[in-house]
Amino acid sequence: MNRARLDRLLRDTSRSGVFRASSLIMRELHATAEAAGFATVRIDLGTAGNKTELIERLATALVFPDWFGRNWDGLADCLGDLSWLPAAGYLILIEHCDDFHARLGEDFAIALQVFAEAADAWRDARVPFWVLVDAHADGLSFLPDVG
Repeated sequence: MNRARLDRLLRDTSRSGVFRASSLIMRELHATAEAAGFATVRIDLGTAGNKTELIERLATALVFPDWFGRNWDGLADCLGDLSWLPAAGYLILIEHCDDFHARLGEDFAIALQVFAEAADAWRDARVPFWVLVDAHADGLSFLPDVG
Protein backbone atom coordinates (compact mmCIF):
# COMPACT_ATOMS: atom_id res chain seq x y z
CA MET A 1 0.00 0.00 0.00
CA ASN A 2 1.04 3.56 -0.56
CA ARG A 3 2.62 4.71 2.71
CA ALA A 4 2.35 8.41 1.75
CA ARG A 5 -1.39 8.03 1.13
CA LEU A 6 -1.86 6.29 4.48
CA ASP A 7 0.15 9.02 6.20
CA ARG A 8 -2.05 11.73 4.65
CA LEU A 9 -5.18 9.88 5.76
CA LEU A 10 -3.93 9.47 9.33
CA ARG A 11 -3.01 13.14 9.62
CA ASP A 12 -6.38 14.33 8.26
CA THR A 13 -8.20 15.16 11.48
CA SER A 14 -11.42 15.92 9.61
CA ARG A 15 -11.68 12.24 8.70
CA SER A 16 -10.48 10.60 11.91
CA GLY A 17 -12.87 8.58 14.02
CA VAL A 18 -13.97 4.99 14.68
CA PHE A 19 -13.99 2.57 11.74
CA ARG A 20 -13.89 -1.06 10.69
CA ALA A 21 -10.71 -2.18 8.98
CA SER A 22 -9.15 -5.40 7.82
CA SER A 23 -6.20 -6.88 9.67
CA LEU A 24 -3.94 -6.06 6.71
CA ILE A 25 -4.94 -2.39 6.69
CA MET A 26 -4.55 -2.25 10.48
CA ARG A 27 -0.97 -3.55 10.22
CA GLU A 28 -0.10 -1.03 7.49
CA LEU A 29 -1.64 1.87 9.41
CA HIS A 30 0.10 0.79 12.61
CA ALA A 31 3.51 1.01 10.94
CA THR A 32 2.62 4.31 9.24
CA ALA A 33 1.31 5.84 12.47
CA GLU A 34 4.41 4.84 14.43
CA ALA A 35 6.63 6.39 11.76
CA ALA A 36 4.55 9.59 12.00
CA GLY A 37 5.04 9.89 15.77
CA PHE A 38 1.58 8.71 16.78
CA ALA A 39 0.94 6.87 20.02
CA THR A 40 -0.22 3.47 18.83
CA VAL A 41 -1.72 0.63 20.80
CA ARG A 42 -3.12 -2.77 19.95
CA ILE A 43 -5.82 -4.26 22.10
CA ASP A 44 -6.52 -7.98 21.64
CA LEU A 45 -10.07 -8.83 22.73
CA GLY A 46 -9.75 -12.46 21.65
CA THR A 47 -9.71 -13.68 25.24
CA ALA A 48 -11.46 -10.76 26.98
CA GLY A 49 -14.34 -12.21 28.96
CA ASN A 50 -16.17 -9.09 30.05
CA LYS A 51 -16.34 -5.28 30.20
CA THR A 52 -13.83 -5.15 33.05
CA GLU A 53 -11.21 -6.99 31.00
CA LEU A 54 -11.86 -4.70 28.01
CA ILE A 55 -11.38 -1.60 30.16
CA GLU A 56 -8.29 -3.03 31.88
CA ARG A 57 -6.65 -3.85 28.56
CA LEU A 58 -7.25 -0.30 27.38
CA ALA A 59 -5.96 1.15 30.66
CA THR A 60 -2.79 -0.93 30.49
CA ALA A 61 -2.08 -0.26 26.81
CA LEU A 62 -2.68 3.49 27.13
CA VAL A 63 -0.90 3.71 30.51
CA PHE A 64 -3.88 5.37 32.20
CA PRO A 65 -3.04 7.29 35.39
CA ASP A 66 -3.81 6.05 38.90
CA TRP A 67 -6.93 8.22 39.12
CA PHE A 68 -8.62 6.21 36.31
CA GLY A 69 -12.05 5.15 37.55
CA ARG A 70 -12.21 1.78 35.71
CA ASN A 71 -15.70 2.42 34.33
CA TRP A 72 -17.21 3.96 31.19
CA ASP A 73 -17.06 7.52 32.57
CA GLY A 74 -13.44 7.04 33.58
CA LEU A 75 -12.63 5.64 30.14
CA ALA A 76 -14.23 8.70 28.53
CA ASP A 77 -12.28 11.03 30.82
CA CYS A 78 -8.94 9.37 30.07
CA LEU A 79 -9.50 9.10 26.31
CA GLY A 80 -10.40 12.78 26.27
CA ASP A 81 -7.23 13.79 28.11
CA LEU A 82 -4.16 11.66 27.26
CA SER A 83 -1.86 14.40 28.60
CA TRP A 84 0.44 11.68 30.01
CA LEU A 85 0.85 10.27 26.49
CA PRO A 86 1.79 13.25 24.29
CA ALA A 87 1.93 12.39 20.59
CA ALA A 88 1.32 13.75 17.11
CA GLY A 89 -1.85 11.65 17.02
CA TYR A 90 -3.39 8.46 18.36
CA LEU A 91 -4.18 5.10 16.78
CA ILE A 92 -5.99 2.41 18.76
CA LEU A 93 -6.37 -0.97 17.09
CA ILE A 94 -9.01 -3.26 18.57
CA GLU A 95 -8.34 -6.77 17.30
CA HIS A 96 -10.05 -10.15 17.47
CA CYS A 97 -13.27 -8.65 18.76
CA ASP A 98 -16.00 -10.57 16.90
CA ASP A 99 -16.43 -13.06 19.76
CA PHE A 100 -16.50 -10.28 22.37
CA HIS A 101 -19.01 -8.40 20.22
CA ALA A 102 -21.18 -11.51 19.85
CA ARG A 103 -21.22 -12.24 23.59
CA LEU A 104 -21.23 -8.70 24.99
CA GLY A 105 -22.83 -6.64 22.25
CA GLU A 106 -24.14 -3.93 24.57
CA ASP A 107 -20.75 -3.38 26.22
CA PHE A 108 -19.06 -3.39 22.82
CA ALA A 109 -21.54 -0.78 21.54
CA ILE A 110 -20.93 1.41 24.61
CA ALA A 111 -17.16 1.17 24.11
CA LEU A 112 -17.56 2.23 20.46
CA GLN A 113 -19.71 5.15 21.56
CA VAL A 114 -17.07 6.26 24.10
CA PHE A 115 -14.40 6.00 21.38
CA ALA A 116 -16.55 8.01 18.96
CA GLU A 117 -17.10 10.78 21.51
CA ALA A 118 -13.36 10.94 22.20
CA ALA A 119 -12.67 11.07 18.45
CA ASP A 120 -15.12 13.97 18.10
CA ALA A 121 -13.38 15.91 20.88
CA TRP A 122 -9.90 15.28 19.45
CA ARG A 123 -11.14 16.23 15.97
CA ASP A 124 -12.33 19.56 17.38
CA ALA A 125 -8.85 20.00 18.90
CA ARG A 126 -7.34 19.15 15.48
CA VAL A 127 -5.49 16.09 16.80
CA PRO A 128 -5.75 12.83 14.82
CA PHE A 129 -7.49 10.15 16.88
CA TRP A 130 -8.33 6.89 15.20
CA VAL A 131 -9.90 3.71 16.54
CA LEU A 132 -9.99 0.76 14.18
CA VAL A 133 -11.81 -2.48 14.91
CA ASP A 134 -11.82 -5.72 13.00
CA ALA A 135 -15.40 -6.62 14.01
CA HIS A 136 -18.51 -6.61 11.89
CA ALA A 137 -20.33 -4.15 14.17
CA ASP A 138 -23.64 -2.71 13.04
CA GLY A 139 -23.48 0.89 11.89
CA LEU A 140 -19.69 1.01 11.83
CA SER A 141 -18.29 2.21 8.49
CA PHE A 142 -15.23 0.87 6.79
CA LEU A 143 -12.12 3.05 6.89
CA PRO A 144 -12.30 5.41 3.89
CA ASP A 145 -9.87 5.73 0.99
CA VAL A 146 -7.11 3.31 1.84
CA GLY A 147 -6.86 1.62 -1.52
